[in-house]
Amino acid sequence: MIDALLGILLCQLVGEVASRGLSLPVPGPVVGMLLLFTILRWRGQVPDQLRATAQTILDHLPLLFVPAGVGVIVHLPLLNREGLPLLATIVVSTMITLLVTGFTMRILPKRK
Repeated sequence: MIDALLGILLCQLVGEVASRGLSLPVPGPVVGMLLLFTILRWRGQVPDQLRATAQTILDHLPLLFVPAGVGVIVHLPLLNREGLPLLATIVVSTMITLLVTGFTMRILPKRK
């Protein structure tokens, strides 16, 4: 499990260094995830140890939302002040995303 976790973190580190070093407009962890994906595609399979480690991380994923929840509680006065514009932004952006996704799904089958 330690080897697999080290591999994941190494990909993230390389992605972070590449993102900052090349001034990419993409976050380092995303570049690292693409690197890991490329390595796994090149190998043709996911090693069992990496699969087990990833599943363990996913099993405990809800714990990662605790700090975000605490942050919301800490900034509750700010949320009270800016809540309505924030809610409007979330609703509008969700609607735009749904429309663009629906439009894309209608167009893609016609292209085949």
